[in-house]
Amino acid sequence: MHSSPPTLRALAQARELPDHQVMDRGTLEWITDNAPPGHPTVICRPPTLVPHVTWFTSAQQAEGLHGVLHGARVSILAALLATESGLPPDDTRALTVAAAIHDCRRRNDRTDSGHGHRAAAWLRAQGPGILAALDVVLDAPLLDRAAHAVGLHDGDQPDRDPLVGLLRAADALDRYRLPLARWWPDLSRLTVQVPTWMPPLAHRLVVLTEEARLDGATPETALTHAHHTILAEGTGHVG
Repeated sequence: MHSSPPTLRALAQARELPDHQVMDRGTLEWITDNAPPGHPTVICRPPTLVPHVTWFTSAQQAEGLHGVLHGARVSILAALLATESGLPPDDTRALTVAAAIHDCRRRNDRTDSGHGHRAAAWLRAQGPGILAALDVVLDAPLLDRAAHAVGLHDGDQPDRDPLVGLLRAADALDRYRLPLARWWPDLSRLTVQVPTWMPPLAHRLVVLTEEARLDGATPETALTHAHHTILAEGTGHVG
């Protein structure tokens, strides 16, 4: 008999994580069983921006922990944070674009120093095509601000543009997909206020979308399934 391959969680515990990391059922079961306290009592339904699989550096990256589902979830979380902070609609659109594509130029699922600046340069170069595919309209200054936020998302240097802090916060909230709890969101390190319902909502989004994807759903179907499930559970409302 062939033994099952080790889970991502087991590999993380053994400090043997590969360059390309994909969710598995064992790891997802552990994530599901370790939800943060509280309930996602508020949810509006912002437009979900789903990055295209061809925008990633490889098919492995598109399917991995920093792939299509991660980008789409971060765009949702960014839009929710934008609403909470009173960000203007034009700025919110720029933020959600930055969130959707912020990891598209990653070469692996490790730290990959410089991936933010690579993605920022790519967004500036390919902006019109990316915006058309996402069905979002941004003028040149807003596109540049989105790229600026992408370029700084993987650092911690302070910046006065609110898009930077909001993108970092949304990205951090999706860390519930990671296989060790010490890598999960640390709200004390963020520069924006995160409402108490958002960590449990972020966790639920990870569980529902990753589970649907493991069952064979497309990213778009997985995201729709998560939205409908959260509403059916009575934990949210559409704004």
